[in-house]
Amino acid sequence: MLHRFTQRIHPLAQAAPKAIGLGSIGMGLALSLGQSLQAERSSERNQQNRMVAEALKPQRSANTTADNISAATVSSQSASHYAITPERRALLNTIRFAEGTWKDGKDLGYRILYGGGQFQDLSRHPERVVVKRYSSAAAGAYQFLPTTWHEVAHRLDLPSFAPEHQDQAALHLVKKRGALQEIDRNGLTKAAMNRLAPEWASFPTHAGQSAYGQPVKSHAELVAFYVSNLSQLRQGA
Repeated sequence: MLHRFTQRIHPLAQAAPKAIGLGSIGMGLALSLGQSLQAERSSERNQQNRMVAEALKPQRSANTTADNISAATVSSQSASHYAITPERRALLNTIRFAEGTWKDGKDLGYRILYGGGQFQDLSRHPERVVVKRYSSAAAGAYQFLPTTWHEVAHRLDLPSFAPEHQDQAALHLVKKRGALQEIDRNGLTKAAMNRLAPEWASFPTHAGQSAYGQPVKSHAELVAFYVSNLSQLRQGA
């Protein structure tokens, strides 16, 4: 009995490992297939991501370039150009009147040296020292000293000493002294003249004197010229 029982069990015992082996192989194949499908899908996703990135790259580049050009243009305009309104033109003319370079509004005033002499080359500041009552290398409609001119010209990228560039430099100095907004809003006030006195010796301080002890125009003289000139400009004269 024991022997027969053993014989019956024995074939089963031999078949069991085979069944287990087949199951292991099936699981292995399934696992391998799953990994293969996962890798294939991952590869497809990566390829799609690269395609999207490549498609978006030129658009981003174009937008970035356009933004950079736009920013550079705005920066350049804001740094080197001041609008010439009638009020600002009247101020510029008043400075010329105070500095003795008005010359009836003619461009001749842009060629005046300190002391009244003239120069011809407007490609650059003449940098010529003139000895009169004082020694000075001031030149142009707004009597720029060489150091002042070179500093402002570099800041605004002004290529020459031409009249329009002298105007821009003068307005920059007005703004730098904190008087441009005051003049835009209220005209040539005593407060504005006081701010401009350290820049142009011919402008009076609050006390009516030059900041440098030089000959100076009165508040009344400058205001009268400014108001009259502004009126003419507004009428298109």
